Amino acid sequence: MRTLNVALGERAYPIHIGPGILSQVGLIIPHLRSQSVAIVSNTTVAPLYLRALAEPLRVSGIKVTEIVLPDGEEYKNWDSLNLIFDALLANRCDRTTTLIALGGGVIGDLTGFAAASYQRGVPFIQVPTTLLSQVDSSVGGKTGINHARGKNMIGAFWQPQLVLADTETLKTLPERELSAGLAEVVKYGLIRDLPFLDWLEANMPALRVRDAAALTYAIERSCQNKADVVAADEFETAKDGGRALLNLGHTFGHAIETGLGYGVWLHGEAVGAGTVMAAELSRRLGWLSDNDFERTRNVLAAAGLPVIGAPLGVDRYLDLMGHDKKVIAGKLRLVLLKKLGDAITYSEAPPDLIRAAIETCCHE
Repeated sequence: MRTLNVALGERAYPIHIGPGILSQVGLIIPHLRSQSVAIVSNTTVAPLYLRALAEPLRVSGIKVTEIVLPDGEEYKNWDSLNLIFDALLANRCDRTTTLIALGGGVIGDLTGFAAASYQRGVPFIQVPTTLLSQVDSSVGGKTGINHARGKNMIGAFWQPQLVLADTETLKTLPERELSAGLAEVVKYGLIRDLPFLDWLEANMPALRVRDAAALTYAIERSCQNKADVVAADEFETAKDGGRALLNLGHTFGHAIETGLGYGVWLHGEAVGAGTVMAAELSRRLGWLSDNDFERTRNVLAAAGLPVIGAPLGVDRYLDLMGHDKKVIAGKLRLVLLKKLGDAITYSEAPPDLIRAAIETCCHE
């Protein structure tokens, strides 16, 4: 097992990464506020891992409430949030009850938002079971739900007490979801860790076949990058980019997810195509060379990700991107690449170049 720390002062918390740790209640119990937990999962993950998590807790004398939600991005909404609240109230869970998110990014975001809201805030723990959630969404305290007009537009910053990333859960992960997680892994190399990007180019075949050592290294390096960024800019307020840089490709990608309907493309798939658009715009601004652009496109393609955007039409893209959370005073701020391993937030990209980048990347 490997352990990292998210350095947030008195709200600091550990990230444990390793095989078979999901059932190790000795890692969980020290972080509980009382003898009561509520585990939130979904209809796909619960049959695989809920019992392995819940039973050792019960044997240790912990009261466990189980909440199983429908699976899918399309369920990341108010209705699912209320299902959590209904179960918490029905089981008389109080403000010392710890919520445990067992699942991917949707479950983690829903559970975290529920924890931030229920009785004005209760503790929660992340037990991510997908690659994307292990390397990104479980770390950093961003929680929330989707709105018909935009992804993740309603939510709260609410840090977990603990992140427990069991690498054994990746054995049951569908191939498409593995690739989706690799989009967020590649992101760290592109925005701030060029040696990691070099490593990913060389080791992508090993990651795709789920080599345990390669996956563990990629998860640990990604989490360390995320933890460092979050510790420096927890609430995404830095003027020089800061935590916002973690959104490389996301403004374009969120437009794809919203425009097609949540769940049609996986989040990581949309981010992959969105990252190619961001790289193309960076090239048109004169920052990336043709070779740098091809490296970006090729590593994402090698991860099994789409590198051509959904055919929504440029005007639809721009309309949806106008709802992005990084828009300030009506100006669209995009995360772009000055060079590989060096990202910036930029609000001065000419509209004709943005349009051209979208058109280029949405057609062969």
